[in-house]
Amino acid sequence: MPTLPTHVDIFEEGPREGFQYEKGPIPTARKIELVDVLSDTGLKAVQVVSFVNPKRVPGMADAEAVVAGMTPRPGVSYRALWLNLAGFERARATGRLDLVGAFNIAASETFLKKNQNRSIAEQMADNGVMIERFKEVGAPVEKGGIMAAFGCNYEGDVPTTRVVELVGQLLAQASAHGVTLKYIMLADTMGWATPAAIKRTVGAVWDKHPGVGLSLHLHDTRGLGIANAYAGLEMGVTHYDAAVAGLGGCPFAGNAGAAGNVCTEDLVFMCEEMGIETGVDLERLIECARLAEDIVGHPLPGAVKIGGTLARLRAARAQASRA
Repeated sequence: MPTLPTHVDIFEEGPREGFQYEKGPIPTARKIELVDVLSDTGLKAVQVVSFVNPKRVPGMADAEAVVAGMTPRPGVSYRALWLNLAGFERARATGRLDLVGAFNIAASETFLKKNQNRSIAEQMADNGVMIERFKEVGAPVEKGGIMAAFGCNYEGDVPTTRVVELVGQLLAQASAHGVTLKYIMLADTMGWATPAAIKRTVGAVWDKHPGVGLSLHLHDTRGLGIANAYAGLEMGVTHYDAAVAGLGGCPFAGNAGAAGNVCTEDLVFMCEEMGIETGVDLERLIECARLAEDIVGHPLPGAVKIGGTLARLRAARAQASRA
């Protein structure tokens, strides 16, 4: 088994993941507020919006206004999600985002149809068009992604062999277009993953494709998000998507209780207690989590924003012992 990493990179997706999923309208100014405070936590990359069809995802109808209103901080990369060339061109037109090329596929064709209205063959063809456009405008092509990599509410369990095969297809597609991917994201879009499945899948991918970078996008639908992240750490995975306070969920996953990504502050807390560096100010991040809860107007699932950090309790204990 690989040794635990000494540091991890966390890609904050709360503003996009959360505000696309909330049922009630969120004022644009409050979305901007959350983006701006997250920018002061030490997070190096924040996904602020998605450029998607507002009829299907009304929570992202103000994407351009959010990007226009945010106050960028030095050292923070501001990203967006898009699912097609039209979305990419909208992101590019803002002139305020870091355009990092990414393309994806799904291990479940049924989910892909519901999420993007495409077959796997159509998606792979579109990926090629996207890659060439990224190259044309100078956007580095860094990431491939596999949605529903651990299971699907419509098709059931996803064989590990299928995920391994799809990783190979994405790597081959990138190579055919003259680019080398930094990593491939494995997404537990519908919350089917368990720690055993994480270890089995990551291990199988690395057995077949040694050296390929991997990231994990873990939804907390069944309360295993942080446990699955721990399993990823044990395997040596160093890239994680996360959402402050546990915001969000996938609108097309078919879950009655779809949950957001693994909670950022809970992930940071766990890493710190394990001696793994994140570069994130946990106390500031907890303040962001409480702000997120205030913005959406209902409880969010993050635990550390309620329980607080052990560092603060240890400091109080040490001070008491000196008194």
